[in-house]
Amino acid sequence: MTFANPEFLFLLLLLPFLAFWYLTKRRAKPATLRYSNLNVVKHVQKVSGQRKLRHIGFIARILALALLIVCFARPQSSHTEDEIITEGVDIVLALDISSSMLAEDFKPHNRLEAAKLVARDFIQGRKNDRIGMVVFSAKSFTQCPLTLDYGILLSFLQEVESGMIEDGTAIGMAIANASNRLRDSKAKSKILILLTDGQNNRGQLDPITAAQVAQAFGIKIYTVGVGKRGTAMYPVDDPIFGKRYVQMPVQIDEASLKEIARLTDGHYYRATDKESLDQIFAEIDKLEKTKIEVKQYTRFKELFSSLLFIALGLVIAEVSITNTKFRKIP
Repeated sequence: MTFANPEFLFLLLLLPFLAFWYLTKRRAKPATLRYSNLNVVKHVQKVSGQRKLRHIGFIARILALALLIVCFARPQSSHTEDEIITEGVDIVLALDISSSMLAEDFKPHNRLEAAKLVARDFIQGRKNDRIGMVVFSAKSFTQCPLTLDYGILLSFLQEVESGMIEDGTAIGMAIANASNRLRDSKAKSKILILLTDGQNNRGQLDPITAAQVAQAFGIKIYTVGVGKRGTAMYPVDDPIFGKRYVQMPVQIDEASLKEIARLTDGHYYRATDKESLDQIFAEIDKLEKTKIEVKQYTRFKELFSSLLFIALGLVIAEVSITNTKFRKIP
């Protein structure tokens, strides 16, 4: 509870002085009735029950005055509400799931599993953004549309695995698919995070043309090349010897990925291990923060009305008592 005019509460300090004045006045007041013989009065009980209540009128008056002072101070109850205004960011994660993503140079995981772990942490770190996911190899399809339901999105992410689509790397089609998801977005920022470890070798659309389309829709693309430099160990299923590993060169079209990022005012990153991939997503997370504005509203409810009725009741009671039961003579 708060008071709109708390300065009136200082008037309560006068009440003790009024009580002191009342008691002093009663003691100093001389008797108004004179008796020629006090024998009868001596046998009257000194303190009757009625006499004990002779101050009730003054007490009612003091309480009424105190309540009126509190009413002048305007007691209020307050209820605060917060209105959160966000300028959200719409993000689509385009994840390469070609067979080359099974290379195990991101120990203790392969590239795809490492990317899924980092993407999971990235998604869980967002609060007010819609996030979707596109996966691609020879073709591209939407694994999850833009959503605020991160639980559903993480479930779809968990189901992603290499071999879901015909093998290959269709980077241009992945950009086109993600751009189609983002083109009608009303968000402040439209972001595509493209993660791949290869070169475009499938699809009807080349990556640069797709990036120009994304640029026309106001989409910013962060490109991430994953894979250590030189060669990496790839698992191979041999029908005779079973699973074995072979050394294969890491071929990432960094020139195209850099150009895609440049065209869309994004940035190109190279991740050579899981730690660097973590740092890349952390940097993107800092660059694309959602603006949150909080407006606070406080509603006040006046409480003095009930106190005013109580004070009025006490005044009526005081007037009634002092003019009937405890009427003074003369």
